Amino acid sequence: MIGEGLIVVGVDGSEPARIALDFAMEEAAQRSARLVVVTALQPPEYWPLNSGTIYAPDRDHLDKLAEAAEQATRAMVAEAAGIADVLVETRVVRGNPAKVLIDQAADADLLVVGHRGRGALVSACLGSVSLQCVLNATCPVVVVRGTGRPRAGDGRRIAATTGSPS
Repeated sequence: MIGEGLIVVGVDGSEPARIALDFAMEEAAQRSARLVVVTALQPPEYWPLNSGTIYAPDRDHLDKLAEAAEQATRAMVAEAAGIADVLVETRVVRGNPAKVLIDQAADADLLVVGHRGRGALVSACLGSVSLQCVLNATCPVVVVRGTGRPRAGDGRRIAATTGSPS
């Protein structure tokens, strides 16, 4: 029966996120689970303009940015939608990407994220979303890595679990 489990996948429009989405869709189909595709939106508090002034975006601009992110997320899902049996919901949530994903996956059976591959030094300095998810999520986390479209079990992923595996 579709919808018995819940898988959350974080996407940001990047190629690693597309690969993670493909993996999550296949995993959701295998588990007969619902899939929630989450885009975390963290716009800057201030935007510099060419004139040298600093602009604080108002609610209208933030809403337009959220709408654009929602459209991009839906387009990404439509492009990846190769599995008709998966019930998919898209969400755009404002906030820190790692915190958003951890919060959205609080009741999930699995959290899936892509690996950006920036390297150990940059990730250590900036803080890695996938690392924060692995360290702080209450459900198992899969960090998908690769350059092609992965299949479950093909060895192109790093799996890390937290909490009790389900």
